[in-house]
Amino acid sequence: MFHRFAVLIAGIALAAGSVAPAQVTPYAVSPTVQNDGLPPVSPAPLPQAVEAAPSEPFTPAPSDELPASPIIAKSASLAAKVADLRASDAGSRELECLAVGVYFEAKSEPLSGQLAVAQVIANRANSKKRFPSSYCGVLFQRGQFSFIRGGRWPAVAKSGTQWKNAVAVARIVDQQLHDGPVPKALFFHARRVSPGWKLTRVATVGNHVFYR
Repeated sequence: MFHRFAVLIAGIALAAGSVAPAQVTPYAVSPTVQNDGLPPVSPAPLPQAVEAAPSEPFTPAPSDELPASPIIAKSASLAAKVADLRASDAGSRELECLAVGVYFEAKSEPLSGQLAVAQVIANRANSKKRFPSSYCGVLFQRGQFSFIRGGRWPAVAKSGTQWKNAVAVARIVDQQLHDGPVPKALFFHARRVSPGWKLTRVATVGNHVFYR
């Protein structure tokens, strides 16, 4: 019996030695059908890098740009210059003081009379004598302008044409855009009064007499 069992074992070993070892082949998916029975899906393309647009210099919108100042021709008439420079805002405290002097002293006069009053204030500020060196200083000098009370001037209707004209006249005199009728005058008074000043009379313009 032992002999028969040994023969059986030897036969099994001989059979095992005659079989080639198993070959491992990678599993290949059919080109038309996947292993789950669904058609193949092409992989989605990878997102491409987006090239940044070249940066451009910032250009302000038209509303951000400052309005250009009007170009005033020296040869234009006084009325044309006033029409171009009318504004409710004088643009600075000094120009406001000059416009206030024109407004309260000559707002109802012709433009030439307003120009002459503004010129006297400017002449005083530029005289380097006994007058202050600014329009506001001249306006607030004690006892010089009767409409100044307690260091203040009365309310001004800045939406009205007379004020806008006064602002324009102040700009014209400040920028020397028009030759004034009283180039050296430092004083003036209303025509209705006769103060008896011993000064050199320069001209009579509108409702005022001017002296230097």
